[in-house]
Amino acid sequence: MAWTREQMAARAAKELEDGFYVNLGIGIPTLVSNYIPDGMSVQLQSENGMLGMGPFPYEGEEDPDLINAGKQTITALPTTSYFTSADSFGMIRGGHINLSILGAMQVAGNGDLANWMIPGKMVKGMGGAMDLVAGVKRVVVVMEHVAKNKDGTESPKLLKACDLPLTGTRVVDLVITDLGVFEIDKKGDGGMKLIELADGVTAEEIRKKTEADYTVALA
Repeated sequence: MAWTREQMAARAAKELEDGFYVNLGIGIPTLVSNYIPDGMSVQLQSENGMLGMGPFPYEGEEDPDLINAGKQTITALPTTSYFTSADSFGMIRGGHINLSILGAMQVAGNGDLANWMIPGKMVKGMGGAMDLVAGVKRVVVVMEHVAKNKDGTESPKLLKACDLPLTGTRVVDLVITDLGVFEIDKKGDGGMKLIELADGVTAEEIRKKTEADYTVALA
């Protein structure tokens, strides 16, 4: 067993705090908005110039003018504000966003992140990822623990060193996969630490599917 995408998003939502300004990346991180605890005030910010995003709209109620940075239709709130993309990146680069939850292709044991391209494959561009990891106070990554290869094999995504182009060096604070949760001491020498197991997952299974060195500190 392992966590579903929804369960991973719900676990990531536990990193939210009242009053936080939060940026959610595309993919699994967008689901985090569905698990903000009742009564908690969290402002979601998007690189394309929106602060205070509401939930995803019901089918048939979409407004094509209301989209997030991943071009998904969203809803507005009474407190929503709009501004230029330049202002949005000013918030990010100025350190005004408390938390960013991003997807990833690879994470290294020292907190290096690769999440924007695979050489030889067409990509739309960097997006805001490089600015987010450089300017946001805390970075949480949500991703599958292994990559599924075309030949049916699996490749670890938690590595000793990333071999894809980096988004940032020593930028990741926490990694949530479908198998467990890891803390990373990105500024010191503490390295990566396994702190939580997903439902039905054993520490031995994680060890077999992880290349990066890590210590275990399970509650």
